[in-house]
Amino acid sequence: MSTGLHPALERADVLFELRRYDEAKTVLGQRLAEDAEDAGAWVRLASCHLAAENEADQALEATERALAVDPGHVGALIQHARALRVCGRFLETEDVLREAIRLAPEYWYGYALLGNWLYRIRSLRFGQANGGSVTQEALAGFLRESDELALTAIRLAPEEVFPYEVRWGIARMSGDKAVRDEMDRAILRLDPHHPEALARRTEQAAAAPGVKAAEAAALYADALAATPHSAPLQQGLDHASYRLLRGVRWIALLSLGLAGVLLDLWTKDGQVPRELPVSLGQRLWYFVPVGALWAVGALLRYRRLRTGVRYNLRSLIHRRRWPRIVLAQAAWAVLCALVISQVPWSERTVPRIVFWLGLVPTLATIWFDRKRTT
Repeated sequence: MSTGLHPALERADVLFELRRYDEAKTVLGQRLAEDAEDAGAWVRLASCHLAAENEADQALEATERALAVDPGHVGALIQHARALRVCGRFLETEDVLREAIRLAPEYWYGYALLGNWLYRIRSLRFGQANGGSVTQEALAGFLRESDELALTAIRLAPEEVFPYEVRWGIARMSGDKAVRDEMDRAILRLDPHHPEALARRTEQAAAAPGVKAAEAAALYADALAATPHSAPLQQGLDHASYRLLRGVRWIALLSLGLAGVLLDLWTKDGQVPRELPVSLGQRLWYFVPVGALWAVGALLRYRRLRTGVRYNLRSLIHRRRWPRIVLAQAAWAVLCALVISQVPWSERTVPRIVFWLGLVPTLATIWFDRKRTT
């Protein structure tokens, strides 16, 4: 079915959607060689230049040519505003966008884009007139004006995502958490795979009080299944996976503590420590509680994790240094525990030294990296 567009413009639109900007520019250049008065071709050429790097000046020139052909072309005005912003002429964009709104009062995008930029434009002008600073009262007024534009865009196009994104950004600046949550819900209703909104909602759920590391990792893994290329979600999953790995050190320290108990390395005043060396049967019995600790605290817990979380744990160990350090510390503490518990010591001086060698470095690092994410 024909769209009424020139075939060259239709082809350029397809190439633009495929991000083949150079090919699209070639097609548009051929079209403009045929008809230099085609405003639609100039607008599309400006879009291609804006999508490329370091071509803002060419984009601005293309929009100026389009407006010279058709001063009332709303698409040209929108692209002209975008080109002005990239070229460092941000303050000039307000008048351009207001002209677009005047010409097309029912077109939602002009309101949304102006709402996204207006409080920034107002703040820049206010700062220039007042020594570079913006008062909270003035900023609040600018944000209210931008919010009204965003609400108008939402009213005109309730099924478009961008106006909700704009209003979320305004609410972030004003510190209105309720509106941010409302906008995130609206965005995810329209686009369940929206990367930023999904990452924010997942982070909020994972950071809720009482949510354990395994639960947080499962939340992030579910979200990543929907948006596998989301950097914030991957970072959150890495953080939750690292929390899981840090738990292994505590099991290793418990194993070390049980080894110290086996040899009565520290006794209360008046308490007679057991005779050394400890019998073979007692040394072998040590593996029963320690084996139960590792089976329940590590192996069973690992087996219950989601497949994606288990995969990310292995990946994290290969990608990052600190997870390897954590595992090395756990292995060191367990090695010290085995030396203490399985060697038939006849006195306690050396086992005490080994105990401290296993305990102090690990405890010190637990304190040091308690706020690390990966």
